[in-house]
Amino acid sequence: MTEHSPETAQFFLTAAMPCPYLPERQERKLFTHLNGRRASALHRLLTDHGFRRSQNLIYRPACEGCSACQSVRIVAEEFEAGASLRRNARRNSDLRSEETMARVTEEQYGLFHKYLEARHAGGGMTQMTYSDYEYMVEDTPVRSMLVEYRAAGTENDRGELVAVALTDVMTDGLSMVYSFFDPDLAERGLGTFMILDHIERARRAGLAYVYLGYWVKNSPKMAYKARFRPLEVQQEAVGWLRLDLSST
Repeated sequence: MTEHSPETAQFFLTAAMPCPYLPERQERKLFTHLNGRRASALHRLLTDHGFRRSQNLIYRPACEGCSACQSVRIVAEEFEAGASLRRNARRNSDLRSEETMARVTEEQYGLFHKYLEARHAGGGMTQMTYSDYEYMVEDTPVRSMLVEYRAAGTENDRGELVAVALTDVMTDGLSMVYSFFDPDLAERGLGTFMILDHIERARRAGLAYVYLGYWVKNSPKMAYKARFRPLEVQQEAVGWLRLDLSST
């Protein structure tokens, strides 16, 4: 079987489906498979062109007459937290974080299911079994890791798991694939804290960027991403440009 590479990858287009971000819009995705020894090279190339990984697929929106979804990344070395983000960091300074291999546990799945039931009730992901979650995390053809966040424990207790981030480690940055947290701890702002933590991890590793996936200017679901500046947006045929958020 011929391995996929940037030169030989076959691309496919999904059928139109309701857009999850903009009402009365339809979305379609362009995608290809990641496998073989060139998977990492293809992943890196396509991410630089605005694609996003999901398990062993990599995709980008290809919606007719709409380009609202824009791939964004934080410039880690230039990032400076504003007052509210500094407060978030202080609020969560008691948490411990640990990088692990992309391997699932019952503890993770319990938190994952609790998060979905609270934040995405009625969505398709709430039906995911343990095996589905295992496939989502472990079916990765590239270098991936989990970052677990725990409340302070004791010498013989690791502490309660409160948040998890599935992250791809790339040559120029960290790509946050999926993250979830304990919905009972909403006051902590754990989603925001995980992004702050990844910015620091990127800096310590000498990596330039933290990839956040897609941003839609007029979608409330995506508004939080605009808090992390400077932010760059990928525009087809142009490349990565600094995003002007002064009017956001």
